[in-house]
Order: sequence, then structure tokens, then C-alpha cells
Amino acid sequence: MGGEIGGPGLGAYFASKHGVLGMTKSAALEYATKGLRVNAVLPGVIDTPMNDTLGEEEPEMLEKFKEGVPMKRLGKPEEIAAGVLFLASPAASFVIGHGLAIDGGILAR
Repeated sequence: MGGEIGGPGLGAYFASKHGVLGMTKSAALEYATKGLRVNAVLPGVIDTPMNDTLGEEEPEMLEKFKEGVPMKRLGKPEEIAAGVLFLASPAASFVIGHGLAIDGGILAR
């Protein structure tokens, strides 16, 4: 989701994420006539082993992350997988160059 926002002190990080979305759109246009679809997934804060460690070491930081999500929880890896499966499925056969946010509503603000 960093490709859709910015943040103080993290210019290089957000620039790289914006670059991924630009490459996604460009590649989608380059390959559209060849029957290939190119899209991106924009995950929010996901319940991963890294965040388990964060929760053990800095529980207040993990709670702050959750509070920043409109749904007030971390996403599940299975929720990201479901979005990927959708994009790879025939149901998304006319979707190209799209960044699918799976972020509990963070980008909806």
C-alpha cells in the first residue's frame, strides 16, 4: 500500500513502492495484447511471524498498527492469498494494471 501514500522520513521506501506500481501499469500495457495480465497486490499490516515478534518485543507498537487499520485488526495471510487467487482467476480476466489493496480500509481514507 506504500505505493499509494507517502510518509515523513521514508522517502526512499515509498519511492520504491510507487515505482512498483508504475512498473505494474507499464508492464500491463506492454503485455495486454499478448494475453498476459499484470497486476499488483497492496497488502496492509498482516499477521506474520515478524509482527508476532514485534508484539512480543513492543506490544504497544503492534496495538498502534492495529488502531491505524479501520477494521482494527491485522490482516490474515489467507486474505492476501484470496486476493491473489482472484487476480489469477478468470473472474479478473479484464483486470490489468491494477493495484488491489487488501489493507482493512487503510487506503479508503
